Amino acid sequence: MKHSMFNIRNMDCPTEEALIRKRLGAVTGISELTFNLMDRRLGVEHTLADEQPILDALREIGMNAVPVTEADTVSKSEAVTHVVSRRTWIFMTVSGITAITSEIIVWSGADEQSLAVIALALLSIVTGGLGTLKKGWIALKNFTLNMNFLMSIATIGAISIGQWPEAAVVIFLFALSELIETFSLERAKHAIRGLMAMTPETATVRIDGGEWVEKGAADVQVEQIVRVRPGERIPLDGVVTAGGSSVNQAPITGESIPVAKTAGDPVFAGTLNERGVLEFRVTATKGHTTLDRIIRSVQEAQGQRAPTQRFVDQFARYYTPAVVAFAVLVAVVPPLLFGAAFELWFYKALVMLVIACPCALVISTPVTVVSGLASAARQGILVKGGLHLENGRLIKIVALDKTGTLTHGRPVVTDVIPLVDQAVDVLLQLAASVDAHSGHPVAAAIVSAWQTSADGSARLLLPVASFESLTGRGAKAVIEDQLYYVGNHRQVEELGICGPHVEEVLRRLEEEGKTAVVLTTENAPLCIIGVADTLRGHSVEAIKQLHALGVASVMLTGDNQTTANVIAAEVGIDDARGNLLPEDKLAVIDDLIARYGKVGMVGDGINDAPALARASIGFAMGSAGTDTAIETADVALMDDDLRKLARFIALSRYTSRVLRQNITLAIGIKVVFFALALAGKATLWMAVFADMGASLIVIFNGMRLLRIKGGIERDHIKSGHTR
Repeated sequence: MKHSMFNIRNMDCPTEEALIRKRLGAVTGISELTFNLMDRRLGVEHTLADEQPILDALREIGMNAVPVTEADTVSKSEAVTHVVSRRTWIFMTVSGITAITSEIIVWSGADEQSLAVIALALLSIVTGGLGTLKKGWIALKNFTLNMNFLMSIATIGAISIGQWPEAAVVIFLFALSELIETFSLERAKHAIRGLMAMTPETATVRIDGGEWVEKGAADVQVEQIVRVRPGERIPLDGVVTAGGSSVNQAPITGESIPVAKTAGDPVFAGTLNERGVLEFRVTATKGHTTLDRIIRSVQEAQGQRAPTQRFVDQFARYYTPAVVAFAVLVAVVPPLLFGAAFELWFYKALVMLVIACPCALVISTPVTVVSGLASAARQGILVKGGLHLENGRLIKIVALDKTGTLTHGRPVVTDVIPLVDQAVDVLLQLAASVDAHSGHPVAAAIVSAWQTSADGSARLLLPVASFESLTGRGAKAVIEDQLYYVGNHRQVEELGICGPHVEEVLRRLEEEGKTAVVLTTENAPLCIIGVADTLRGHSVEAIKQLHALGVASVMLTGDNQTTANVIAAEVGIDDARGNLLPEDKLAVIDDLIARYGKVGMVGDGINDAPALARASIGFAMGSAGTDTAIETADVALMDDDLRKLARFIALSRYTSRVLRQNITLAIGIKVVFFALALAGKATLWMAVFADMGASLIVIFNGMRLLRIKGGIERDHIKSGHTR
């Protein structure tokens, strides 16, 4: 199976999409089509030997397609706005002036079929409506009832009954509405294209000998060293090797506050270096950076149909033929059966044909969904398609992994409790010196606690002799001719030195959900060290926001139930499930789906993969720079801020509300003008104007989502939008 992608400059409306689907659906060897109307992209899955049959079929329906490669999907060329040519504007101006002039002449008392009126109307139709008539003819040849066909029938019908000025005004207004829609839609497209413009085209690279040279960013390879000065944008992903600065990485993570960067910290393409000079080692080449993957992911998501969009497409498929059939009956039945005036009822039927155009209805959903996707991306929430954006509002409960999600996933020392008359620093140094030779995460936390001094000065470890790791217990080593043990509760008991006071301290720490480590000699315990995985700064607030939105929460962890209960109590989660293996988490998700319906699962995107995949919507935490998370999650939170969960659900509810508003507006306006047409109060140009107005209303209403920057979850909580 091959995948080909094409850029089609004149494909930006569901009308063209329907025509393309019908034509390419008849080509043997084509299995699937994907559309990105916002960027005029067509994807074709096929088994053809080459792309020529596809290009020929598209050319037959007036679509001039240009093949593009995978890399082109995030190229700078995409950032160029498809502007209307000067020639088109001149022709539209002439069409408008001549159409209005013909109407004015008739209003002043001239005959509608006078030579001057006909000449002006014809000039208007040729300069402004020739494209519409051509598309209408193509639609007729392909037996497609699209709006170009309907407008062509309305124009020709008006001419046939001598309504020349009316025909000119109708086709001019329709062409003008298409131009205005194009400019309006460009604003939504800029939300994604603005991301593409953030990465610089060049990079300052260190070459052999230490010299710095400027190269094209596309020519820089992985492992090369790049330098970025203050005020410059970072051209590629990498890891800082030298220097220090603060970086504004809002395009990637949505964080409004610049983040401090020093050696070892990751940096991302498109982010802004604010203060110091940074040198970093490149980890991703041009076209494969985190920003590139975000852009590509959002572009691909635009081609996925949201539930409301699928409903609208199905509705329009039956709605248009039904209205056309009704219009034919209106034109034929009264004159034939009741002797009514043919011209009067034929004119009413033409008005109904214009009203039948489902443009506003069909365009309302993609504009709203894409605006929502772009708004989420700018806040550091990568949503993999309109399906997930719309379904987010239905989530009733969110399951959260503990380690790396609610907590940092890195154990730290929380307590050092002396059991003898010695300074805490002396005891901690002894424990750290023994554990420095161990690879255990708890040992690393103790070493880090000793070496991280308050004043930033270096703190030395003591020389160790005869180190030995004690599996399942801890470790031992000789320091200055004294044997020391650093181990767990079991080791202390085996040494026979675990007295009542030690037992009491160990029990208290364990009840607090901490891992207890004891430093001892062979004869006596010296101190007890408490180690725990600390909560993320925003975990408590995030859970409060979820509960305020009416969303329940449950914690799933492989830790023991005591630790699970302690962490859940600290965060505010009512239901905590401990001692869970990956398959156990999967079973819990199945149970929650059976009880609640739509369930969200939040994890790190790798070890929680089965549960993430089974959940209604899987959320990947800490996914900035992680290929797996971005590619597999339904929603990727581009930093470690859990508050984005509530923001996503609130945005989903707001998007759904705007979708309902747009559908109501589009159908409501049609109903009103249908009634006016039957009553003989609506003219052809009024119908076109109403259709154009409805389209612009739903476009601008949908694009309100682009203005959302943050705090939407608070707005929904205050407004009572908890369902």
